[in-house]
Amino acid sequence: MKKFKNFSKNLLKNKRGQGATEYILLLVVVVALVMLFKDKIKSTMDGKIGELSEKITNFQGE
Repeated sequence: MKKFKNFSKNLLKNKRGQGATEYILLLVVVVALVMLFKDKIKSTMDGKIGELSEKITNFQGE
């Protein structure tokens, strides 16, 4: 319980909010890019998964 108390105090005293804000903004940018290019990403992934499936199906063990 003492560890939790110390953790809580340190969390409230933490002055590194700018770093958290930067991570949130980076996450927003990444999500926006994924949403913008989702059709291209989906078609590329479908193609790669299809190639992999074909290679697995045609695999001849030595």
